[in-house]
Amino acid sequence: MSTSDPRISGAWESYRSLLDSAPPHRVTQQLRSLFVPEDLIDELIKRHEVETTKILELKEPLGLGRENATPWYAGPRKDDRNWPAFKAHLQKTLDQDAVDAIDDASDKVVAMLDHPATPAFDSRGLVVGHVQSGKTSNFTAVTCKAADRGYRMFIVLSGIHNALRRQTQARLIRDLVRLNPTLWHQITTPEHDFIPPANPAALLAAKDQHLLLVVKKNAVVLRKLKEWLSSAHSHLQNCPALLIDDEADQATIATKTINPLIAGVLEQLPRVCYVGYTATPFANLLTDPAGRESFYPKDFILSLPRNEEYQGPETLFGRSPLDGEDPADVPGGLDMIREIPDKEVGNLRPSRRAEIAAFEPQVTPSLRRAILWFWLATAARRVRSSRADHSSMLIHAHSDTRVHDSYKAPLEHFRNEVAEQVACGDRELAAELRELWESETRRVPADELCETEVSFAEAVRFLEKAIDDTKIIMDHYRSTNRLDYESGAATVIAVGGNTLSRGLTLEGLVVSVFVRSSDVYDTLLQMGRWFGYRPGYKDLPRIYMPAEMRRWFTHLATVEAEMRSEIDRLLVEHKTPLEMAVRIRCHPKMRVTAPSKQKAAVRAAAAYGGALVESRYFPAGPDHKAKIWHSNNTDSVMRLLEASAAEGKQDGSMPPSRRLWRNVPGERILRFVGTYRFHEKSTDASGPLISAYIAKRMETGGLRTWNVGVLGIAPADDPPEAQRPQVELPDGSVVGTVVRTRLTASGNDDIADIKTLTGSRDEGLDLDLGKLTDINRVILQNERSRQQPEKGLVLLYPIDSLSKATRRDRADLNIEGAKVVWGAALVFPKPMRGNDVEVEYDYLAADLSRVFPAATDDEPEDVSVLRQDLDSEVFAS
Repeated sequence: MSTSDPRISGAWESYRSLLDSAPPHRVTQQLRSLFVPEDLIDELIKRHEVETTKILELKEPLGLGRENATPWYAGPRKDDRNWPAFKAHLQKTLDQDAVDAIDDASDKVVAMLDHPATPAFDSRGLVVGHVQSGKTSNFTAVTCKAADRGYRMFIVLSGIHNALRRQTQARLIRDLVRLNPTLWHQITTPEHDFIPPANPAALLAAKDQHLLLVVKKNAVVLRKLKEWLSSAHSHLQNCPALLIDDEADQATIATKTINPLIAGVLEQLPRVCYVGYTATPFANLLTDPAGRESFYPKDFILSLPRNEEYQGPETLFGRSPLDGEDPADVPGGLDMIREIPDKEVGNLRPSRRAEIAAFEPQVTPSLRRAILWFWLATAARRVRSSRADHSSMLIHAHSDTRVHDSYKAPLEHFRNEVAEQVACGDRELAAELRELWESETRRVPADELCETEVSFAEAVRFLEKAIDDTKIIMDHYRSTNRLDYESGAATVIAVGGNTLSRGLTLEGLVVSVFVRSSDVYDTLLQMGRWFGYRPGYKDLPRIYMPAEMRRWFTHLATVEAEMRSEIDRLLVEHKTPLEMAVRIRCHPKMRVTAPSKQKAAVRAAAAYGGALVESRYFPAGPDHKAKIWHSNNTDSVMRLLEASAAEGKQDGSMPPSRRLWRNVPGERILRFVGTYRFHEKSTDASGPLISAYIAKRMETGGLRTWNVGVLGIAPADDPPEAQRPQVELPDGSVVGTVVRTRLTASGNDDIADIKTLTGSRDEGLDLDLGKLTDINRVILQNERSRQQPEKGLVLLYPIDSLSKATRRDRADLNIEGAKVVWGAALVFPKPMRGNDVEVEYDYLAADLSRVFPAATDDEPEDVSVLRQDLDSEVFAS
């Protein structure tokens, strides 16, 4: 088909008009969805790319932001060779939806790259994936599509360990090189890291071949690579390069040797786009954007979507609501986490470094149940698939290899002992296994996760073979017997540390025992090898860890969700990472990343405007502290209600189950917030921060008065046989208590997690909602801004401490020592214009102040001129 074809002439103007509202690769997808002929689409793509190349030849190098870049990538063409081959390869093992997801996500990344015809470019981007969730598939697809469009050199920095480098090289050979062997020249191999080729000029002159280098982040290797590129510098001008930094937060940021060497490699390449890939981007987002050797993603940040089948932090651990979210819509976490009692931890890892050499781990009750469940789950998987698949258990107790090795003898002894008992039909063990099976399958029913139910009798038939097949592997750099998934189906209990916490995949991971002591966000998330896809056994994974560690992962799930929301805002609001820094929520007991990686970070501000903050967690133990907690909170609530009755005005229009006092002085709310205690797990409900926020708003004229409501039930609403406790309020009136039950997945009897305190319409207690039926938080916030500007709302809930559960995923509340538990929620209106305040909150962000300094009389007013100056001075290679 020629460009003079009348179909092309007629379609071209329509195609160009579509580009005004969507990027080229999206337009291509729209055309395909409308069943436009494939050959016509292909011609339109070719013409677009010809036109784009003409524009680029007349332009200076691209600016800082992708918003300022020429949209050039229009998606795959029918004469492409690399992507169609990889796509067909993926379709052999993945369903079409998964392949389409990889296609779409990689299109977005390639569209952010520089056009390979650009005379010179040096870009920095970041792609945020998920732990154990297909980052390699994404950057392989990106490599295919970039190669099909003219990128010639591909350098993949693959972690700091040989095992991960070999694994990555082997995957790229399988998924890239072998599918089109004539198009690729491998400079590295699985056996050998970078060895400088003798004649770089000949390699770089062969325009019909792409060069592939998979390189470890090692000083010796990177130095050789830099010197080789330097020797070939005169031949690199016509060699557009893509450098993919896998695990981009590891070694790349704030290291005295590796960081400048990677920067030095990039300096040798006149046309290069650097794209970091990581699931834990905290260090990358907090690094100095103005540093000469900075890997701050100044040009773009993208967050990869996750498949619904992915079991990530929020799926497993649950999380807190984000601003504007309805708490009822927030996942509470699957009931797969089993807590290791604190008294057992000392038997699973040494408490002090001095104890390492003599440490001897014990098979504690928790570890025993974990291993037995691993064998039962492995047997159940064999029932379902009728074959032996890879099945792994991880024990991550310490970073020291001596601790790893100390596990070998007790684990082998336990395996042999159980194998013998199973073989001779030991009744006591059989009863223990049955109890474990029935308990676990009751807590996580297979059918609720769309898996096939397996009976205990079916699983037991495969149990003896599963135990016999189990190998105990100590996987660390000194070990001679490492994990091997290439020699057939492996059933392993792997004990390890750092080598198992970065990139390396434990195939078929079913059970994890995690007692490693670490308080750093990125380190903890990378150690979470249990995140990922579990096809055919979504109901079987279990994670054993101490209670505090579980709470930390719940916090991390909230941090991650909030961070990704901020990354998505960059695209929605058309901002670059140099215009808006992504904020990262902090924790009082945890560090975001290593101190050396966040030296340039600054405290960021956050405001409660428009937020709903509520009680979610309550102490429920029998100890004296819990009783004092609830007694003090009751006193705090009663003092607020007394003040409300004395200084506010009661709204007589409320039904018998509710009370509302209007225009209560803000000082009374400050006193209440200062005395009422939110549980420490409610990271968004910090009394001191809330008090500081209210005080600042009051100084600027806002939140001077509040409305205070009580939400119970009418005493007559309960039948006599089900009468719940009643509460007498300071004004002499009586309300009945409400029911709130705890999540069964919380796993801690001493803390009651009710997930949601407020109802969907409660936030509108003091508003006239008229005939509104479709109520959500956005509507309620807007109505508050219209009806009750600069007036907050306190909602108080008297909860029956013995509330009974009626759903399978819930448990009775059972809070001892308190007849009534008082829950509290604070509703903050959005500030009126001119009254907005920002209170320092627990957030960190990159310091952008040196990238775009405050304007002075000596600085150019034109922002584009300022950016060009900065591009040439601050980010010059």
